Amino acid sequence: MHFQLLTLLAGALLAQAQLPPVGPDAWTEALSKATAALAKLSQNDKVSIVTGVGWDKGPCVGNTAPINAIRYPQLCLQDGPLGVRFATNANSFTPGIQAGSTWDIDLVRQRGAHIGAEARGCGVHVLLGPAPGALGKNPHAGRNWEGFGADPYLQGIMSSETIQGIQSQGVQATVKHFLANEQERNRETMSSNVPDRPLHELYLWPFADAVRANVASVMCSYNKLNGTWACENNHLLNRLLKTELAFPGFVVSDWNAQHSTVASAASGLDLTMPGSDFNGRNIYWGPALAQAVSASQVPLARLNDMAKRVLAGWYLLRQDSAAPPQINMKAAVSQQSHRDGIRAVARDGIVLLKNARGVLPLKKTAKLALVGSAAVVNPKGRNACPDRGCNEGALGMGWGSGTTEYPYLVSPHDALKRDGNVVALHASDSTSGVASAVKGADVVLVFITADSGEGYLTAEGVAGDRPNLDPWHNGNALVKAAAEAHGNVVVVVQSVGPVVLEGVLGLEGVKAVVWAGLGSQEMGNALGDVVMEGGVGPSGKLVYTIAKREEDYGSKVVSGNDDFREGLYVDYRHFDKMGLEPRYEFGFGLSYTNFTYGGLTVASTATAGPATGKVVPGGRADLWDEVAAVSAMVENTGGVGGAEVVQLYLTLPSSAPETPVRQLRGFAKLKLKAGEKKAALFNLRKRDLCYWDVARQEWVVPAGKFVVSVGASSRDLRLVGEFTAV
Repeated sequence: MHFQLLTLLAGALLAQAQLPPVGPDAWTEALSKATAALAKLSQNDKVSIVTGVGWDKGPCVGNTAPINAIRYPQLCLQDGPLGVRFATNANSFTPGIQAGSTWDIDLVRQRGAHIGAEARGCGVHVLLGPAPGALGKNPHAGRNWEGFGADPYLQGIMSSETIQGIQSQGVQATVKHFLANEQERNRETMSSNVPDRPLHELYLWPFADAVRANVASVMCSYNKLNGTWACENNHLLNRLLKTELAFPGFVVSDWNAQHSTVASAASGLDLTMPGSDFNGRNIYWGPALAQAVSASQVPLARLNDMAKRVLAGWYLLRQDSAAPPQINMKAAVSQQSHRDGIRAVARDGIVLLKNARGVLPLKKTAKLALVGSAAVVNPKGRNACPDRGCNEGALGMGWGSGTTEYPYLVSPHDALKRDGNVVALHASDSTSGVASAVKGADVVLVFITADSGEGYLTAEGVAGDRPNLDPWHNGNALVKAAAEAHGNVVVVVQSVGPVVLEGVLGLEGVKAVVWAGLGSQEMGNALGDVVMEGGVGPSGKLVYTIAKREEDYGSKVVSGNDDFREGLYVDYRHFDKMGLEPRYEFGFGLSYTNFTYGGLTVASTATAGPATGKVVPGGRADLWDEVAAVSAMVENTGGVGGAEVVQLYLTLPSSAPETPVRQLRGFAKLKLKAGEKKAALFNLRKRDLCYWDVARQEWVVPAGKFVVSVGASSRDLRLVGEFTAV
């Protein structure tokens, strides 16, 4: 196959086209230009800059009025993390959860650049993504699939790469949702009550990476944080974001997440969207803000600060001199290189969970029977459900405002039938007829799904968050029927997140399980690339834990306020603390080849104590200093080429307050030919060694011995070393 070559070529072309990167001094220049522009503006101009024109009153999901005095355009803010929502000639990019499952930072940055290029082509100024704001502490949560996985380090790295990719195309990125928006149920009334230490070490962590990557804007969430609305929470916006992280950009409200005029202004909100509620009422800013400024309820200096921050994002991405084209959601922005990239992410995010007797990859001559409605495109049409709010046919993404329209959708059946392998299709979730359908096939592929999404839509009785972690549409019974009728079954799972598989794994006929995840428009081609002989071997790894029992996660969606009692112990951290054996652990994934590990080296200059550097975007400057280097040699000892995700987990010294057993602090994806050996290199930053000291309100490197564990997953740790901070 030639997809790796296509990906490299696409990257080379992109490098020629993209704008210069946003450098360390770019904010200084942008803020200086914004300050100069303010002098030319009236008070009403400034109010217009920070107030949306109202719901459904412009070409984009969010719009502000143009300001002629400085040739500032009607600002277009558009969803979202998967590409340009409502565009008709754009691509549907693979969801964040699939991108995270690749563990490939180059591919993720390219994905961001391709999304940014399409947004720019449609005239979008501000793209509403990426979305690491749902960490995934609740495996049922409806929007986990929009982020990159259940680990703050992984979320942070992938968010940073995505932001840099998007903004390389001259489009402002927006990182969301800030903060602790961990469920859909009652999201607009509930309070996420998060203790200070987990707030910093888990939920704030990826936003620090985003600010470090010079993200232009941050979107505050619907929920309350510790009893106060996120979009008028002084501690959250002014203290944590704008002071502790030194964020110089603007805070934009989630749509209709504003609750006041004066309090939201005083607490750090900079731009209200869409400027009204969804009925065109409850306009908190606009004339109300102008009146509050005139009455000295909101200082003029605060209005100036709001407008300056919004303008700075425009100048940061050089949209004053290299403005995007006219706003046009019908612009033809799809390119073949983008489609190739989508296929690569969909493919490399597929995780092989089981492969008994080497049933995969399938021979080119294999006769296949496909079972399950998810083998084909929704018969009603690939975009029949608004914002993908159903689970009919092949599942390429969850539902909600973070979705896009499919320009096309290659189903598994579409892809596999091209080579004449498919001899039978049972595109139904009924067990009746399965036995007769699979007769004469060499292998049976059974497709099962699990879906979720944003809470404003309900699909099949599911209002955003999943009520359980079972497969949808009779999935367990469908697999059982196939396994009883045939001894060579491959289960293909299309899912937004963890599914309990205990009902199918013990069936004698189930020989393999392929975690296809969410492959978007190229899902069928990606699956074919991985499961058929002569394609590309599986290289994805899980970005969450798959448990044996639903209750093993120790966290769930709640009806009232959430007190975040799990603290630091989310996903694999919880399983490690409680001594629970997962079915498939965080970071797990099989290959068609074998990898051996050796030659661990560890060097460190780390010293114990708090970070003391100057506060710069992202936090104290010395937190980003590299203080330890780790390397490990990995060899492909099998007979075919493959790629291994080498993972580094760090255990803090006993002098640190109660801390998880180990935490992800590095990863490297090595592509190795048969017999080839390469070094995995990890540079640890000071922040990677720290815990948050609540009393000192600082990040602190604890004194003592750090244990470095390197391996193939969070439980398959092949090499162990150590270093000491004194």
